Amino acid sequence: MEQTAITTARPIVAGTDGTAPGEAAVRWAAREAARRDVPLRIVSAYEPQPGAQDERHLTEAVLDAAVVQARAAAAFHIRIEAHAVPGDPVTALLGQADAALLVVGNRGRGGFASLLLGSVSQRVATHAQVPVAVVRGRTEIASGPVVAGVDDSPAASGVLGAAFEAASHRDAPLAIVRSYTSPVPLWVGDIPAVDNAVPRVHAEELERLEQEVAPWREKYPEVDVEAVVSPDGAAAVLVAVSHSARLVVVGSRGHGTVVNTLLGSTGLQLLHHAGCPVLVVRGSI
Repeated sequence: MEQTAITTARPIVAGTDGTAPGEAAVRWAAREAARRDVPLRIVSAYEPQPGAQDERHLTEAVLDAAVVQARAAAAFHIRIEAHAVPGDPVTALLGQADAALLVVGNRGRGGFASLLLGSVSQRVATHAQVPVAVVRGRTEIASGPVVAGVDDSPAASGVLGAAFEAASHRDAPLAIVRSYTSPVPLWVGDIPAVDNAVPRVHAEELERLEQEVAPWREKYPEVDVEAVVSPDGAAAVLVAVSHSARLVVVGSRGHGTVVNTLLGSTGLQLLHHAGCPVLVVRGSI
């Protein structure tokens, strides 16, 4: 198992258990670490057994293979640490408090094939205090836009900042999507009245979004940006566009979220159904 000296830069931390989704998470995390020029820390958890070293040895073998994959994915341009951590994987990953980003696969060892998202991935994504990327769908692609889903909550600035940075690092276009509720048309008897509110509301929502995006356009002039508003549900729109995107960025809280959870229904639907990796951003910047 390979380790390097710890640097002052906050690392990207990837969790793996040696399964195909875990390996995909390591490769994605390695490429992201190379883009950001930060170290990569690979973590794998094992349950310690009294008087037995087999589990730790197996975990170290998983980590050795993961380091090889990470170096190949990042073209040897990053520093790598590898750690076998005793205990359950959720605790091991949530304990990486110095991480700039946690990266997990969509499903791990012991997960049922019928499940779209494993319990470890969901618990990390819904409880971590740092950004989390769930690597799923088309993980090896290098084309398509970065997509950001924003609402008018305080989390929007964090999503925009992370999305612009991701698009800049990838030299990719950026699509910023906001969903709104279309007004209900008035009815006269059994006949719907002519209602001009829908196009007006659409134009107003687009203008609001453009104003919110304007400072970020100035900060990242190299990023080709398109602002999009839709009367359709946010989850449906973002899942649809994820199948041609390389990354979807969402916030950890939005309208309608339950107080004791860190991820709303839109984010959870993306983690289950997105066609590309999903980055969940914490807070605002």
